Amino acid sequence: MELQSLKQVEKLALEKDMIFRQSRLRYLSRSMLASMFIGFGVIVAFKTGNFFYAVESPAAYPMAALTFGAAIILISLGGGDLFTGDTFYYSYAALIRKLRWLQVVKMWVTSYIGNIMGACAFALLIFLTGLYSDHSVNAFLLNVVEHKMQAPTSQLFFRAILCNWLVCLAFFIPMGLKNEVAKLFCMMLFVFCFFISGYEHSIANMCTFAIALVVDHPSTINFAGVIHNLIPVTIGNLIGGSVFMSMMYYYVNKPFMGTSMDKHAEDQE
Repeated sequence: MELQSLKQVEKLALEKDMIFRQSRLRYLSRSMLASMFIGFGVIVAFKTGNFFYAVESPAAYPMAALTFGAAIILISLGGGDLFTGDTFYYSYAALIRKLRWLQVVKMWVTSYIGNIMGACAFALLIFLTGLYSDHSVNAFLLNVVEHKMQAPTSQLFFRAILCNWLVCLAFFIPMGLKNEVAKLFCMMLFVFCFFISGYEHSIANMCTFAIALVVDHPSTINFAGVIHNLIPVTIGNLIGGSVFMSMMYYYVNKPFMGTSMDKHAEDQE
């Protein structure tokens, strides 16, 4: 089953590479779209969680984690290019020599820039709606952002490794499932696990920080805090996807790769 799913990873990476080669603007637009989908999930999660946070209910974080699953459904069915997932897809394609590492780095940088642009654009749209103009609505969001910006760098780094390892698994494991409902349930379950565990996702953080910065916020939430969080989190996410996912699965499946790979995948079905 792993080999069959890895073939899908390879195919997906090459399709993304084709889009990048044909039009970098189109690829950048797809990256913006992906972070906007994450933005929808962030809004749903924190608006839902705030109802419970306002009455000091311990269900605030679990409910936010549950509803954030909307983001992964949007990305899975709506498309887009997310830097965190690309760390897995492209590095695996490079390991099996279907992509060059220089090309991989170019696509990583482009998708990351596109994700930032999408997060900023989405935050502007949310600001214009006035949905977060009341401070009582912001309380849960700002509390979470403040903790993220004040967490120690080393902790952010390791939380980010675990986060993208889990998030990449959320996309990878369902590739071996036949039923679409089962796939979506599996994805939402993994995303719930990463959110409730308190791990750090660079693109979700971009969207959350951007929204927090455009609404009324305390001085403890600032651009310096964004940099403090995103640098170790981005590096950690990169390691989680490229090392713990692509390199690990490449290593454990290497004996079955090569000319016999397709045959072995059929035998596993």
